[in-house]
Amino acid sequence: MAGFALCVLAGLVAADDNGDVATGERLAAFLRAGRSVISSHQSLINDASIGKKNLTGQRVADEALEIFSKGKPVPDDQFSQQDKQLFDAQLAALREVVDENQKMIDAKGVGFKGFIPATFARLVNERFEEKIGDHAKMKVTAPTDLVRNRKALPDKWEQQVIEGKFLSADWPKGQSFVEEVETDGRKSFRMLIPEYYSASCLTCHGQPKGEIDISGYPKEGGSEGELGGAISITLFK
Repeated sequence: MAGFALCVLAGLVAADDNGDVATGERLAAFLRAGRSVISSHQSLINDASIGKKNLTGQRVADEALEIFSKGKPVPDDQFSQQDKQLFDAQLAALREVVDENQKMIDAKGVGFKGFIPATFARLVNERFEEKIGDHAKMKVTAPTDLVRNRKALPDKWEQQVIEGKFLSADWPKGQSFVEEVETDGRKSFRMLIPEYYSASCLTCHGQPKGEIDISGYPKEGGSEGELGGAISITLFK
C-alpha cells in the first residue's frame, strides 16, 4: 500500500511509527477520494429537474474505491488487523452518510442542496469517530480565519502546527507534520496533512473576497495554491 503515500513527513516520531504514517495516509487518501466523488456529482445533486438520482452510498463508495486504488483491487492481505478495522469503519461511515441523505439528494424542485464536499467530509469523519473513536479520530480543519463551521476549528495542537509550520514561508509545500503527543490523556500519534486551494475550490473560496457564494458564506478571497485547510488524524496507542 506504499503507493498511496501522499507526502513527505516531518516531526518527532520513532522509526517503528512508519506503520502509523502509512495508516494515516490511507485514511486521508480515501477521505479525499470520497470528497472528489461528491465534488464530481455536484451538478447531479443540485439538479432540480431530477428526482431519484441513484447516487447511493454503495455507488459513491465504489467510485471512491476506484479513485483510491487507481483502478486496482484493494489488497486486503496487506492491511494489518487494525488497519482493516479502521478502513472498514471509514468505508461504512461513507456509505451511511450518503444513504442517510438520499431524501435531500433526491429532492425534486430543489436546486442547491448543501451536500457539498466539505459537509460530506465532516459528516463522514463524525460517523467514523462514532464507530471507532476509541482507536482513531479524523477531522478537516483550517487556519482559524478560514473556518466556516465551528466544529472544524483547530485544537491547540493543530493550531500550533498550522501557524508555526504550514503558514511559515520556509515550510516545504505539501509536507505533513507528525508527532507523538498526549491527546485526551492518552498517548497518541498525530498527523496533520496540509491542503491547498485548487481551481475548483475558488468557486466558493476565491475572489472577490466577501462576495456571497452559492452556500451563503462570504468568499475568503483565496488564490490557487494557497493553504486552505488540513486533514488531522489521531491514532491512539
